[in-house]
Amino acid sequence: MSKSLSSEAIDQIVDNVLNMIDQSKDEVFEITEESRKEYEYLSGELESTKKKVKEHIQKGDKLEKEVKAYRQQLALVNKDFKEYSEDEARKVYEKTNELQTKLFIMREEERLLRQRRDEIEIRLTNLAHVLERGEDLVAKMTVIFSFMKDDMKVVNEMIEDAKEKQAFGLKIIEAQEDERKKLSREIHDGPAQMLANVLLRSDILDHVIKKGTPEEVSKEIKSLRENVRSSLREVRRIIYDLRPMALDDLGLIPTIRKYADRLTEYHDVHVDFIVFGEEKRLDSKYEVALFRLMQEASQNVIKHSEATEVKIKLEILKDRIILIIADNGKGFYPDEKNDNSFGLIGMKERVDMLEGKLDITTGEGKGTTVTINVPYS
Repeated sequence: MSKSLSSEAIDQIVDNVLNMIDQSKDEVFEITEESRKEYEYLSGELESTKKKVKEHIQKGDKLEKEVKAYRQQLALVNKDFKEYSEDEARKVYEKTNELQTKLFIMREEERLLRQRRDEIEIRLTNLAHVLERGEDLVAKMTVIFSFMKDDMKVVNEMIEDAKEKQAFGLKIIEAQEDERKKLSREIHDGPAQMLANVLLRSDILDHVIKKGTPEEVSKEIKSLRENVRSSLREVRRIIYDLRPMALDDLGLIPTIRKYADRLTEYHDVHVDFIVFGEEKRLDSKYEVALFRLMQEASQNVIKHSEATEVKIKLEILKDRIILIIADNGKGFYPDEKNDNSFGLIGMKERVDMLEGKLDITTGEGKGTTVTINVPYS
């Protein structure tokens, strides 16, 4: 009776996990739809801006003709000054000066409109890529959900002990929640703060456009553009950490090489990546597993080791693959419970799935070396 109840409980846990995946798919869909709305809004703004640019060009050209005519009249006044009264000469001069000022303002507004038009076009191009990737991700998650639903049923049938099934389900939920917390924290501390700053700068820019000089407007636009670039870089970094597209397109070695460069760029640590053997594409399951193992080990170094140097070595032999991640950090005692113990358990499970061996050599003040040895043919 107890075993039956435990089986029903784990079935509920599995259903909850699948529901989480389905909800995540809906969240990605909502983000994609928000991007689509922004795309449509910016498309409308682009058309309006293009129309304004055209109107400013036409008005500017008309003003230029008027300025030219008054300059010619002013030249005649200066040439035959005695034939004109002082009041007539003053009116011609003031009108010429007024038209020249209007022309300068008109051309400056035209320049700013052209600049805004170009920025919108760039943003629309980026949004088009986001929409394309978002739609592709929703489609893939739908397929993954279908496969996982069937796979989880098989796993549930294979696990005979109810307590083991419960622990397995809880571990999946815990891992998902940890990833959600991490992603939420990164978005809050990175893009969310940056976008708030962009909004603030846009308000300042609006004020400067109305009351500031052209130099001040240009300075604020440059500052706003740099904030947007920083936000875009941070979003791309988060997306890359979730699933680098290069892994599917280029393979394991170029992806690790790019990941090592990003670690060096974003963190105060120097990362070297060395490859021995033939640089070739591997079976997809090996590429994904080895990349995730390297990523988990590298993140442990960044979070816990206080290292300044990391060496990543990948050796591709005829019948096996050896991956080594070594750092010069403070090290630790593997048997002690700490914040990264769950990550090490996950790494061991991945290596076991590949029928390989995971070895960790470390000690306080001695750095850490993670060696992964998996058969491959």
